[in-house]
Amino acid sequence: MNIHLSYVVFSGGSLLQTVYSSVPHNLSIKYFPTHNIPNQLMNRILITLLLLGTIHFLPAAAAQSEQPNIIVFLVDDMGVMDTSVPFLTDKNGKPERHPLNDWYRTPNMERLADRGIRFNNFYAMSVCSPTRISIMTGQNSSRHHATNWINPWGNNAGDLGPADWRWEGLKEGDITLPGQLRKNGYRTIHVGKAHFGPEETEGAEPLNLGFDVNIGGASFGAPGSYYAEKNYGRGTNRDRSAVPHLDQYHGTDTFLSEALTIEAKKVVAETVKSDQPFYLYFSHYAVHAPFESDPRFAANYANSDKPDNAKAFATLIEGMDKSLGDMLDQLDKLGVAENTLVIFLGDNGSDAPLGQQHEVACAAPLRGKKGAHYEGGMRVPFIAAWASPNSSNPCQKRLSIPAGQTQSQLAAVYDLYPTILDFVGGKNPKKHTLDGTNLATLLKGKPDPNYDETFLMHYPHGPHRSSYFTTYRDEDWKVIYHSHPNAKTSGNHIQSGGARYQLFNLSQDPYEQTDLAKTSPEQLSRMMRSLIETLDDQDAQYPIDENGNELRPQLP
Repeated sequence: MNIHLSYVVFSGGSLLQTVYSSVPHNLSIKYFPTHNIPNQLMNRILITLLLLGTIHFLPAAAAQSEQPNIIVFLVDDMGVMDTSVPFLTDKNGKPERHPLNDWYRTPNMERLADRGIRFNNFYAMSVCSPTRISIMTGQNSSRHHATNWINPWGNNAGDLGPADWRWEGLKEGDITLPGQLRKNGYRTIHVGKAHFGPEETEGAEPLNLGFDVNIGGASFGAPGSYYAEKNYGRGTNRDRSAVPHLDQYHGTDTFLSEALTIEAKKVVAETVKSDQPFYLYFSHYAVHAPFESDPRFAANYANSDKPDNAKAFATLIEGMDKSLGDMLDQLDKLGVAENTLVIFLGDNGSDAPLGQQHEVACAAPLRGKKGAHYEGGMRVPFIAAWASPNSSNPCQKRLSIPAGQTQSQLAAVYDLYPTILDFVGGKNPKKHTLDGTNLATLLKGKPDPNYDETFLMHYPHGPHRSSYFTTYRDEDWKVIYHSHPNAKTSGNHIQSGGARYQLFNLSQDPYEQTDLAKTSPEQLSRMMRSLIETLDDQDAQYPIDENGNELRPQLP
């Protein structure tokens, strides 16, 4: 049965419930948000529309096909090598396995990659909060100025960092991806780690930032505990980092990754039942420290000669992967898999407890890890796929993602905002500057000559695993600039041998073993000019010297 009257508009007003309750079960209302319209006025509008006959009911199947559901499945501290899915490729662009791909067990990532496209040059910031705010805003961290991980309890600019960096993170009223999606009729759901702002600020609560639902999100980045037996940290010496909203699991044997998955499945089911499209930002605390072993998978690594904390890290990876599989199964069960786009990624390079931060170790064969200025610090896994591919599905016709393909063009976390918003028909406010680019062409497996294959990562803070640095990649070339070449890292090392400049050709030297800064001066100058211009364009903040003077990058 079809009732073609005009158009539907609403998700507010008490009368709507009466209207909805009278609609036949095979019909559904198309929702547009009316959060700012008082109920009395909303009721009058509805009564007028009813009298005029201008409310439009659509069959449920038609309504579901109009707008895709979106899941961003974000894994904390998961680098590009922390998976059985090979992302790195050989010279012919074919995925190439390395030993770490045989150490980790991620069958559901394999399942997702087989259904969609993976990127082998996808970048995040080297620490978490900058990446997360870039996903929310579509801006590079050098522009949004949240350039360090946010310490929930004190400003961690660093002794020589910019004092006015955006330590307080996002605030209510900021333009965010979930806020814009909500304006386009989406129910916006946050599950897991937030880390958008410090304790007792607006940014600590995702409900202030465009989300309709928040389960587990707060100011901190590391959970108090993964164990329900420890109440996820409540009542322990890590009480300030106790994961909220999960009291019903306290005292049970429900691992944190599993509890969050159960809750995500519930809220998705509720939303599907209401026939409203959803945006689920499922942000696992895993695989961030503390490296507490997930007992469901510990036996798989018991006979390894790797350290116990590395074994525990591997169980966190496998538990996260089970969560992904459970969510895919839930979408199938609810009948919405064909209409659901899943985007899987990590938030920075690997923090696997294997080796030193500037060596080839935990991200082997890449050099470096979380926090470092090398590729292992900022290359992350990225997969995009329809949960159930069907080329005849209307949503999938609009964004046809090839199965089992690898995309080698560079892309970055700030591209998610324009990609998702454009796909659902949303408009970015003119006053809100974007650094991201719509990835639709790349997601279709095609080259995009209009995509600017550059990436800038600016970290004017210290000490960390790398301190006071800026990296800039332009296609095959990468330059690293050190504002304080002799500054010590958090491991009490002098980084990069005290060099101010480092230069690598990633096509010839993908693992950053040969510094060309002294032997290719013209290329170094070209790259540094682009680095400086990009920082200026993005209104970046800079570290200071011992006298408080701003330190802008200098040409060699």
